[in-house]
Amino acid sequence: LELDSLGALPAPSMEEVLRAMPLIVIRQNSRGESQPALRGSEDRQVGVFLDGIPITIGWDHRSDMSIIPLTGAQRIRVVRGLSSVLYGPNTIGGVIEVDIARAPQRTVSIVPVSVAFSLEETGGSNVSIGTGHFFQPGDGSLVVRAGAGFRHRNGVTLPAGITEDREIRARYLVNSEGLRLNSDTRRADGYLAARYEKEGWGWAALSSSAYDVERGVPPEAHQDGPRLWRYPEQKRLFIALSGGTGEQETGGGLGSLEFSLGLNAGSSQIDQYDTEAFRSVIGREAADDRTVTLRAEGDHTLGSRGTLRSAFTFAEVERDEVLTPGGVASYRQRLWGLGIESEWSMGDRDATRFSIGAALDGSDTPESGDKPPVDRLGNFGYRAGVSSLVQDGLILHGSLSRRSRFPSLRELYSGALGRFEPNPQLVVETLLGSEAGLTLETDHSSIQAVGFYQSLENKIVRSSFKGTDGILRFKRINHKRVKSVGLEVLAVRAMGVVTVSGDLTVQNASGINVDGAPVELEYEPFINGRLGFETPLGDIFRASGNLRFMGSQMCENPEIGGLQTLAGSGMLDLRLRSFFRLHSGSSLSRAEAGLGLSNATDASVYDQCGLPQPGRTFQIQIRVW
Repeated sequence: LELDSLGALPAPSMEEVLRAMPLIVIRQNSRGESQPALRGSEDRQVGVFLDGIPITIGWDHRSDMSIIPLTGAQRIRVVRGLSSVLYGPNTIGGVIEVDIARAPQRTVSIVPVSVAFSLEETGGSNVSIGTGHFFQPGDGSLVVRAGAGFRHRNGVTLPAGITEDREIRARYLVNSEGLRLNSDTRRADGYLAARYEKEGWGWAALSSSAYDVERGVPPEAHQDGPRLWRYPEQKRLFIALSGGTGEQETGGGLGSLEFSLGLNAGSSQIDQYDTEAFRSVIGREAADDRTVTLRAEGDHTLGSRGTLRSAFTFAEVERDEVLTPGGVASYRQRLWGLGIESEWSMGDRDATRFSIGAALDGSDTPESGDKPPVDRLGNFGYRAGVSSLVQDGLILHGSLSRRSRFPSLRELYSGALGRFEPNPQLVVETLLGSEAGLTLETDHSSIQAVGFYQSLENKIVRSSFKGTDGILRFKRINHKRVKSVGLEVLAVRAMGVVTVSGDLTVQNASGINVDGAPVELEYEPFINGRLGFETPLGDIFRASGNLRFMGSQMCENPEIGGLQTLAGSGMLDLRLRSFFRLHSGSSLSRAEAGLGLSNATDASVYDQCGLPQPGRTFQIQIRVW
């Protein structure tokens, strides 16, 4: 996905970008965090990489998509399903790669200045500004980009019929202004990126970004005692230094090396309140965390039809926290992974390609606060894949994989201000997966269909738990096995000036607990998908729409000691865009204006139980570059 396809959206978050993509499910959880799911894989199984550095390795082994700014992003690549063994530890499902300074094909299309602005009917506003310059020092080329974004929102709208839901507690739903309770947000972010390249020498890149967020956490309105939290502070700094040789001739063919060093550091504070008035703080979690990651990758040709690739990843996660009431604790986790993969082509025109790879991953927790440490863990993985162009426009493909995921520090040790019971006894998840499908492209249409089967041993889930104090909480436990079998379909067809697209996921997931008994699972809908269209209206307008739908599913509610049903739902988004030229110059000469209507039917749609998505919202967007 090129970010230009999102149009005039200023300072977009990763959540907004991913919600616009097919076959990705985004959910807002009870902490106010937005998390992705890809082809049966959940948030902690999906790797998110920013300029080659996995930002999902950290305290929680996942990142909140709603506050990760993509103001400076140039390209997003999504790998659904069974990913390469070269991505490193804890990436066992899909992959989301974001390039800021590592996108060399963008160096010839620099926008000197761009400005974007949007305004919502509730008064929420977004502003972003960016600049880019191209230099030619000597025989090399240097691209420098910088920019900043700001977002302010007093809250989000609520669907008109939401209060008729008998499962909802109105006092945890609506504030005095008629907006969603505690849904306000303020975010400021900035980035600086540079890439230097010299033919025959290689390349080097710097990517840095920072954000400062203050926000509320909308309460789970289906509970009598939900989280009443606010984040008065969430700050993060990300720096990635990377470089590579580019493709070089060696004595035995062509090869390249690439190195990346990343720092992902932040601080956060959670305040817990006594009532929905959010006046008196009764608990606090203040924390600083740092993750340092080193990655090295290399590849070399094997004759005329083969390639050998390898990658090494090492990451160290540190966290210092102060709990009030409670105490001070320090945690540390180290993860490492070594992967090697070979790819070969065969047949006429190299029409068939197959690959095979293996990985060895490990983890330990040298510091675990006042709780038991986890011994050093290790596991092996493999992946084999094949694709074949059986005729022009038709490709068959399939893969088989085994990968493991180590529990995060938060899963092992966090009490989440009394909401969870820590469980240092969690063990490693292991995924055995297979998939097979086809991709068919013709002059006016394309379709991809993939069937998949996954068996996840020791899957970590949350369950209801009654502590010795008699209070019901969540507790993370291992299920013996969770199996899922399903089918994904993605289709696009051009019918004259109208382009119609759609995606569909059908999946059946079943679980077995450690006693061998069958169990129902959270947030595993049998069906979900999307229908969309785009068409020009005259010479300067383009109209588009998307209808997303989700089948019924289950959610864990500790107040009832088990699962409850979340009904199916659908949401329609509409958009109108216009492009025009302001003057004949090269800077700030082009403009785009857009009108958006999210949730046009004002439907009651839930990401999770008690957490409705915004109601009908009108937005104006303008971009000049």
